[in-house]
Amino acid sequence: MQIGMWIDDEKPLPAVVDAVVDAERRGFARAWLGQRLGWDPLTAIAAVGDRAPRIGLGTAVVVTWSRHPLTLAAEALTAQAAVQGRLTLGIGPSHEPIVEGRYGLRWHRPGRHVEEHVDVLRPALRGEAVEVRGETVTAVGGLTAPGAPAPPLLLAAHGPRLLRLAGEKADGVITTWTDVRGVAEHVVPAVRAAAAGRSSHEPQVVVGVIATLTGDPDAARAHVAGAFGMAGDLPSYRRSLDQAGLAGPEDTILAGNEAQLEKAVRRFADAGATELQLCPVGPPAERARTVEFFGELASATA
Repeated sequence: MQIGMWIDDEKPLPAVVDAVVDAERRGFARAWLGQRLGWDPLTAIAAVGDRAPRIGLGTAVVVTWSRHPLTLAAEALTAQAAVQGRLTLGIGPSHEPIVEGRYGLRWHRPGRHVEEHVDVLRPALRGEAVEVRGETVTAVGGLTAPGAPAPPLLLAAHGPRLLRLAGEKADGVITTWTDVRGVAEHVVPAVRAAAAGRSSHEPQVVVGVIATLTGDPDAARAHVAGAFGMAGDLPSYRRSLDQAGLAGPEDTILAGNEAQLEKAVRRFADAGATELQLCPVGPPAERARTVEFFGELASATA
């Protein structure tokens, strides 16, 4: 199992690029950027270019509703060319309050929307012409991006329909706000079953985790409850938490000493995760120690 690094993008773009360079230096397998309130993740990845020439680069995630799949395919292939084939494209529908409140779009049949989006995006990334006239997506035409191979496509998923699509029509899944039990009992079986017979490669199972190397796990859990508690009110995340028998996001944190964190990482590997996506939390000194420790684990598993 590999270990990747979530990149904090709430800083000037040169600092974001520097953070990717630092993640490569520490031995992380991939650096992940998301579509939030600031920098566009694909453009930021293109800006990395050859500054960090070995580390994998991924989006976690690009929101499907805000980009037509042909537009997204063109953006992704452009970034793929800029980083010489190291892109992994993670996409997801986001959440109703964001789609309707921020983008002014109608949150209608999100499962159907994601499926139709992938039905356009996947072949478009391969340079194939598409003609899809669906309920939520219409796309006719194709792209020409010489020399840019199709990046692996991962789907953010928590419930059964999107987990099935992640295995059936994508290269795997990105999931979060769950624990080892949720990964072992719900995520991995659903994705692997849907991917059965498609190829000789196992689907990727990327699990986002919040973690801190700390002597005060209770304080860390309290911090997460305050900072991320609202995530537990979003239906898709609530589903993951409920399936795992967790009260809230604070119950997903990996918090403790080096031995405890290393044991937790091994349990995720045993559960079938192919990569942990680290999001360090806590006071600055704890975050720095956490990044250093997980970098050591990443180098050891490379």
